[in-house]
Amino acid sequence: MPQPPFRVIDTGLRTGRENIAFDAAMIDAHRAGEIPDTLRFIHFKPVALLGRHQALGQEVRQDECAKLGIEIGRRITGGGAIYLDEGQLGWALVMHRKSLALGDLGNTAEAICKAAALGLSKLGVKARFRPRNDIEVEGRKISGTGGFFDGDTLIYQGTVLVDLNPDTMFAALNVAKAKVERKNLDSAADRVTCLRALLGDRTPNMRMIKDALISGFAQGLGIDPSWGEISSAEEDRAKTLYDEEIGTDDFVAEIDDPARETGVLCGTYTGKGGTIEAFVRLEGARNERLREVLITGDFFITPPRIIYDLEASLRRVALTDIASHISTFFETANVGMMSAIPDDFARAIQNACEVKK
Repeated sequence: MPQPPFRVIDTGLRTGRENIAFDAAMIDAHRAGEIPDTLRFIHFKPVALLGRHQALGQEVRQDECAKLGIEIGRRITGGGAIYLDEGQLGWALVMHRKSLALGDLGNTAEAICKAAALGLSKLGVKARFRPRNDIEVEGRKISGTGGFFDGDTLIYQGTVLVDLNPDTMFAALNVAKAKVERKNLDSAADRVTCLRALLGDRTPNMRMIKDALISGFAQGLGIDPSWGEISSAEEDRAKTLYDEEIGTDDFVAEIDDPARETGVLCGTYTGKGGTIEAFVRLEGARNERLREVLITGDFFITPPRIIYDLEASLRRVALTDIASHISTFFETANVGMMSAIPDDFARAIQNACEVKK
């Protein structure tokens, strides 16, 4: 069977918001049939990037970012907040769902992460996949990944920590103490490593790292990657998306800190698929119904916009019906999730409602 061809491009050094706009442009262009399946390499100016569903005020230290000249952006994929700069290399696969025929998002993530780990191992480190969507070396994270399906198009992306100053990373991000404690770590810095820390003077340059990843994806996924050109359609779409949405402060602050608002109840639940936080307003003579629900967290769901549909569907639902309503919603929606399950969302909302009691 012939290996599916993949175009390889490098979009050079850009701001975080510019890079996210280009991600979105690639999805649109791919769905429109304007570009082929593609492996893209990405370089970042200093940026703290929120996951699509995260609350700005809870995840990023905005004052520190302003002081250090670190941009704040919001991804179009789920997951947790990350810090990126010139010391990291990003990559993204944009392709047809059928090109690899890997099944659901969980199976797809595992296959792609294993291929990326195979590539990194060619550099002299023992990289391996760590469920649900990380790549680790010696028990410490060296790459985080995430993605989603948009119709028949898949975007799946990750980063490689090449050279890292943990102090800068954790000055920019508000790393939850609970996350550190769950992993039995003394500090957030113990969670991560980088190629420089592992290889010292033997650390490869960016070109060598890209070549290793290309080889890993080719071998691990059975694809045929070759270097190509960036299209004008992608650049034009990226500029429009940046100017009208992704590059704007309003997009970044779309979810901020709802817990500060009067009458808002907050509840969380952490399962295998990540942490889900629910912000709830109640209504009715006895506060027996949901008036409004906002769902945030570092979970992955595809397509990401399905969360807005879930939030809208929960209006006026009785508290006693939360679990059954959410179960029915996910049974009828065309949704893919990575480890998270419908009951995780119900528990977060129910925990918020328990506060009122």
